[in-house]
Amino acid sequence: MTTTVCPNCKAELSPQTLSVSLYICPRCGTYLQMPARERIAMLADPRTFKELDRGLVSVDPLRFTDQRSYRDRLVEARRRTGLREAVVIGEARLEGNPVVLVVFDFDFMGGTMGSVVGEKVADAFEHAARRRWPVLSAVASGGARMQEGMLSLMQMAKTAAARAAHDRAGLAHIVVLTDPTFGGVAASFASLGDILIAEPGAEIGFVGPRVIDMTLHEPQPPDSHRAESLFRAGMVDLVIGRPQLRATVAFLVGHLSRPSARRRRLGSRRAGGIRQTPVSSPPAPWDTVQLARHAGRPTSLDYITRLFTRLVELHGDRQFGDDPAIVGVLGELRGRTVVVVGQERGRTDEEQAQRRHGRPFPEGYRKALRLMQLAAKFGLPVVTLIDTPGAYPGYQAEQRGIAPALAHNLQAMVSLPTPIVSVVIGEGGSGGALALGVADRVLMLQHAIYSVISPEGAAAILFRDAARAQQVAEALKITADDLLRLGVIDGIVTEPEGGAHVDADLAARRLGDALDATLRDLAGTGITALLRHRYEKYRHIGKVGVYWRQVVRREMQELLDKLEQHLPRHEPEATRQAKDDARRRRKDLTTPST
Repeated sequence: MTTTVCPNCKAELSPQTLSVSLYICPRCGTYLQMPARERIAMLADPRTFKELDRGLVSVDPLRFTDQRSYRDRLVEARRRTGLREAVVIGEARLEGNPVVLVVFDFDFMGGTMGSVVGEKVADAFEHAARRRWPVLSAVASGGARMQEGMLSLMQMAKTAAARAAHDRAGLAHIVVLTDPTFGGVAASFASLGDILIAEPGAEIGFVGPRVIDMTLHEPQPPDSHRAESLFRAGMVDLVIGRPQLRATVAFLVGHLSRPSARRRRLGSRRAGGIRQTPVSSPPAPWDTVQLARHAGRPTSLDYITRLFTRLVELHGDRQFGDDPAIVGVLGELRGRTVVVVGQERGRTDEEQAQRRHGRPFPEGYRKALRLMQLAAKFGLPVVTLIDTPGAYPGYQAEQRGIAPALAHNLQAMVSLPTPIVSVVIGEGGSGGALALGVADRVLMLQHAIYSVISPEGAAAILFRDAARAQQVAEALKITADDLLRLGVIDGIVTEPEGGAHVDADLAARRLGDALDATLRDLAGTGITALLRHRYEKYRHIGKVGVYWRQVVRREMQELLDKLEQHLPRHEPEATRQAKDDARRRRKDLTTPST
């Protein structure tokens, strides 16, 4: 029986011990390279794996020889691993869901990709596209196979092309990046997953640190290519240990698929829990500002953890970083799969400092956009939770492109082909809030605020005196009732008496009722009509003319109603004359001119 020596603690581990421990050293926790057959057994439902392309084997197109001939290396790799190539592909079931597996074995010539490996990977995507199945890739590779020269390099384009066709079919690709994943594999199909998962401690990148040191003479930090560093840099969604990997992947496979027509056409119903008319005597705007900013007010994560089940939080913009000021979740709301994107300001002092009190960087908005596009690909509705004083206003944000990030979100959300519901749960500040607020339905919690600028900022600009913020708050019309009257929002979710912070559970239940009813209502609208209505909604916001006359007419009618409630039955002639004048002015304002 051949034992394996742990490279970290030097423990001698038997094959049985390794199999039981999922190739994790039981003494020190080091992750060891896992053979392809063992990984398939870990992922697939028992007795469901059916291998494809088993007969494909590599030849020696260049008659390549270095210290040994390529043919000899292939023979040795086949003997040692029991495999015919560095990748195994096939059909399987994962918790009952069909999937095509692409599993690399690093022990076969370093998992390198030559012509046959590229062919098998491309076949896997094409087979999955024909079956309309997702692909799950578990990758371990040193990159392109040098012994096949440019033929090997061209497999990058081949596999990327096959993945592109699979992607256009609206099908999911979930990638598990293991130690190591480098070169042409990392820079082709392995980075084109809808979801990228890395194993703890895995080295991942294009050029490995040893090669960088030898070619550029630039020693790299010890953790430069580690999975955890890539996670902080926003390049992978998750770092998941092997014991939890199967459950996480099974959830993603089961939820990242386009819903059937039956599921899309869930019956609509009236949006319960949503007030769609302003109240006659709302609280003073400055009092609402204080409630919206209350230290105990529930945050996005408070609502997410109360409302959504079977959650998987996704991370990173795949370009620069993972911004903790924006959280993104794939989960279920009362049995419906949704993507939730929320601005998170944090609870404790430490969290608030880390999340910058909910002021996102550009990478936060890019993460939000990536997740919304993921939702659209699979026909999943998007829920955004808005709670920010505004986008981060500092130099770093400017250098990393905050203005283009906001603009791209606005443009994308207008045409995103899936239902969107946005909820202002606290403070909605300026473009940093609106970049998550272009939606089919925009709701506000009763004591939230939504403003072009903070009252303090407006007072400083208009009066050069931030202390006049209370006065400016009323003029800005930033409360839910004001904005419902102006047509900026579509409904108000009533909070518990005294504010959402008084009873967060009740506040969450009311928000859940409102979201559930709104999503049901939107599910009855086809995508073409949905996009047309969304465009028209924003095309006409703020127009004078008919729209504005309707607002004025409604306000004047409310004023007349108040007058009639407080006047005696036999009113004096002067009072009747004043009311007639008011009605005449209302008619003049609300009648289109010829």
